[in-house]
Amino acid sequence: MSDLAREITPVNIEEELKSSYLDYAMSVIVGRALPDVRDGLKPVHRRVLYAMNVLGNDWNKAYKKSARVVGDVIGKYHPHGDSAVYDTIVRMAQPFSLRYMLVDGQGNFGSIDGDSAAAMRYTEIRLAKIAHELMADLEKETVDFVDNYDGTEKIPDVMPTKIPNLLVNGSSGIAVGMATNIPPHNLTEVINGCLAYIDNEDISIEGLMEHIPGPDFPTAAIINGRRGIEEAYRTGRGKVYIRARAEVEADAKTGRETIIVHEIPYQVNKARLIEKIAELVKDKRVEGISALRDESDKDGMRIVIEVKRDAVGEVVLNNLYSQTQLQVSFGINMVALHHGQPKIMNLKDIISAFVRHRREVVTRRTIFELRKARDRAHILEALAIALANIDPIIEMIRRAPTPAEAKAALISRPWDLGNVAAMLERAGDDAARPEWLEPEFGVRDGQYYLTEQQAQAILDLRLQKLTGLEHEKLLDEYKELLEQIAELLHILGSADRLMEVIREEMELIREQFGDERRTEITANSADINIEDLISQEDVVVTLSHQGYVKYQPLTDYEAQRRGGKVNLPRVLKKKTLSIVCWWPTPMTPSSASPAGAVCTG
Repeated sequence: MSDLAREITPVNIEEELKSSYLDYAMSVIVGRALPDVRDGLKPVHRRVLYAMNVLGNDWNKAYKKSARVVGDVIGKYHPHGDSAVYDTIVRMAQPFSLRYMLVDGQGNFGSIDGDSAAAMRYTEIRLAKIAHELMADLEKETVDFVDNYDGTEKIPDVMPTKIPNLLVNGSSGIAVGMATNIPPHNLTEVINGCLAYIDNEDISIEGLMEHIPGPDFPTAAIINGRRGIEEAYRTGRGKVYIRARAEVEADAKTGRETIIVHEIPYQVNKARLIEKIAELVKDKRVEGISALRDESDKDGMRIVIEVKRDAVGEVVLNNLYSQTQLQVSFGINMVALHHGQPKIMNLKDIISAFVRHRREVVTRRTIFELRKARDRAHILEALAIALANIDPIIEMIRRAPTPAEAKAALISRPWDLGNVAAMLERAGDDAARPEWLEPEFGVRDGQYYLTEQQAQAILDLRLQKLTGLEHEKLLDEYKELLEQIAELLHILGSADRLMEVIREEMELIREQFGDERRTEITANSADINIEDLISQEDVVVTLSHQGYVKYQPLTDYEAQRRGGKVNLPRVLKKKTLSIVCWWPTPMTPSSASPAGAVCTG
């Protein structure tokens, strides 16, 4: 039997299909389609931003070719096609796609009309300034790193973001058996909500909505009704109606009305919207429009819809709302990965997860900074000891035949503390002591015992450090380190101080990147009644002897002479007329009242 035959293992095809499909489904859910609730990023977004960060493609440096970044991403972190990576970069650079762009693009990155971006060999990119806040303190062991697809690189499992990015920029994706669609929000409002949660972790959804009233889309527009927002924030699922911002202008001379559209709903293609309106006019499904043109330019959006002389602008606009994407529904489905598992989360759940993430990040950063501060203080202690005992140390080094023997001599005996004693006493004996330091080193019995690292630092000491000015600088740096260590220990030892640090950093982010809300939220329902699609005018209703009812505008009747009665329509014969009623003021069918009617018969 061949070696290949020996490696064949019989399996049950049904069980293998189940297992393989489940593995595939979980791979799509965890590794591709759903964002992490902590940083609001999918793996491809995280890999792009990390690759740009490693490349030094910072906001205050020169742009780099998009193709270079795409090559780094697919070569090191994301083993998929280049188009998937470049499409991700393009979306993060489009002002109409992300509320706060994470990539600063130079070149053609598409338009709201659906135009494609230029090829990646033509465009250039760099990180947006706010994107650095997603990766702040990444080098301080604030998050775990995992292997890339071939084990040759390390990538962050999650970003140590200072920004609640999942709410701020939203997310959308389709996985196997589930999907997510989270709208973007205003950064200032979201941070205010996070601060309110920090102050009171028992805050209700209604309390959070006092700070976060609803989504804030990059294309602005108007959200009609609050019920869908409240449902989504409470349950994680809901639906909101987004309506274009339009106004009806009337020409003072001609009296003709014009509809001007300044903002359209989120994710609506402007060119297709205009094509749809033209199609409806051509098919006579929308009447009253005489001209349609797009006057948008670099100063903003402007869609002009000219209304016919005998049409009413508001009625035409209501018809467009009901039949085009001037009004759309946005289904909210707040699904994200929480502890590696997909979960439907409400507003409070998302904010709570972000605050917990910040607590962990700041704690890990503080531990890292404490370790580095203690390591530096450990070296400064040695230099201070050397300066306090400069003459015997120089003599010892001069007598040593080799550097190794000089190092051994420095370690072999205790040294006077000098100025270090008073500073250590104020800070505490163990405040600046590294955790890895063995008990026999450092301060013991009123004297100081050097480690190998300290002895090497003394041997590497430059002669200029022996001057009085350098001596003072060294002692000042040591004092600052002791103060920093004391503060870091305070943060680690006090939950209140830890949350205060988190609050201060959030307030700084709000100050730097916060802006005004773009999307207006109205309390009105988005439902359009049939009466909204009918122009208001004086009408006449005729009831025949046979029981037939006829509805006609009053303008169809001839003008009355003095003292005369209403002339009957020529189309009716007198023998069929029973009674005629008309309403002398504008009305709609729902507002018609027999009490206000004038009848004759």
